[in-house]
Order: sequence, then structure tokens, then C-alpha cells
Amino acid sequence: MALYAGIDVGSRTTKVVIVEGEKVLSSEILLTGSDPRGASWRCFQRALEVAGAKFGDVKRVISTGYGRKRVPFAHREFTEITCHARGASFCFPGVRMVIDMGGQDAKVIALEDRGGVLDFVMNDKCAAGTGRFLEVMAQAMDLDLEEMATEALRAREAVPISSMCTVFAESEVISLIAEGIPREKIVWGLHLAIARRISSMVKRVPQGEPIAFTGGVAKNRGMIRALQEVLGKKLLIPPDPQTVGALGAALLAQEIDW
Repeated sequence: MALYAGIDVGSRTTKVVIVEGEKVLSSEILLTGSDPRGASWRCFQRALEVAGAKFGDVKRVISTGYGRKRVPFAHREFTEITCHARGASFCFPGVRMVIDMGGQDAKVIALEDRGGVLDFVMNDKCAAGTGRFLEVMAQAMDLDLEEMATEALRAREAVPISSMCTVFAESEVISLIAEGIPREKIVWGLHLAIARRISSMVKRVPQGEPIAFTGGVAKNRGMIRALQEVLGKKLLIPPDPQTVGALGAALLAQEIDW
């Protein structure tokens, strides 16, 4: 059988998935850095090596993500909305909503019965509700992202965070630390504030369940806890939530009518 590849060039990371039919042969993640074109090629080469394949074995390549136009060897490009919807539907047949939280944006996608996009809302003008927001807050507290998640899971109470502006929230966090507020309360407050921001986006699209949580932030167990608490719903988490967009692109590469 022919192989098909999806390349998701995000603002923070580049992801590649290679499939054969419904079998995922390989998936790779690299930092995008300042060279999306180079990152896409390096990540693709690594994925080929893991799959034990050559460039000529791949029949079609679809690119998606922030830098999708910077992949010169892609045959076609699709939006992240379409690709995340397809990837989530593959992981969880019958899923009706996707919450995707990446490095620089957040999306809520409502799906039709057959997995097509019904509606969506996107937060791409502000870092609130994104991986970058969490990174800045982690730095302010001298934590890495894994430690942030651990603190959020430990917390039993949260201190309210009044601002979701990255600059103001960072200043607020620094002030709370100076006041001697326990770190886990601040971290849990941040996670809940982000979850409420996402909840407001969820309310703007047609409601449906089950709900899948994708994107790099979905690897944060504290964020899963916060979203499930605020939404009052259990979320479906893919085995590798960060590569769902690339997976959807690879599946579309072999499914669409060319």
C-alpha cells in the first residue's frame, strides 16, 4: 500500500505523521524555531526513518498549521480546524466536539455526526488559553510545565486570578508569590481561569458530546482536571494529543478526491 503523510507546522512545534491505511507507521515532533521550512523537512525525514520508508514511498503529503504554506513538498494544505476534526474523529469515532489548545491559539470545534466541521470558534488574538500563557506563568514561578501540572493536581483550593492578559497575569502572579500565597493555589487558579476562558468559547458553538481534548496543552494533566471541573464533563484524551492535527492531515491525504 502507498504511504501518506501529514505535516502540522505549529508556531512552537512541527509534527509529522505517516500512515498506511488506518495504521500509523510513525509520528515525530520537533521545535519549529525560526525556520518552519527547515523544521518541516527535518521532521519529515525523521518520520520516514522511523517508518523505514523513503521519500518516494509517500504518495501524498498534506500540510496544516501556522506554517502550512512553508512546506514546499506538500501537495496540498488544509486548515488546522479540518485536520484536528478528522484526527479526533479517527481517534474517537462519534466525537462531537474538539477542544484544541496549542502553543499560540485555542480552538473549539463542533462536529457533525459523520465528523465534518459544523462550526468553530478560535482564540488567536491573545495568548490567554494557550501553551504560551502557561509557559510565561511557569517561568514567573520558576517551574517547568510538568511541575505546573503536578502543582495543579495537588491543589485543593485556588486563588482567583483576575486578569487573563499575559502581561497583567504575570504581574499578578508575582504579587501573589510576594504575599506568601501557596504556589499550588496560584497554579490551580491559573488553570481554572484558562478553563473558564475555554468554557466561554464552548458556549459559542453548537453543543455536543463526547468531547475530545487535543493539542500540546492536552498533555497537561492539571489542565485536563480544570477543564473537566469547569465544563462538568469528562474529556477524551488521544494517546498523543499533540499530533492529532498531523494525523488528520495524513488521513485526508489518502481520503480526499484528488
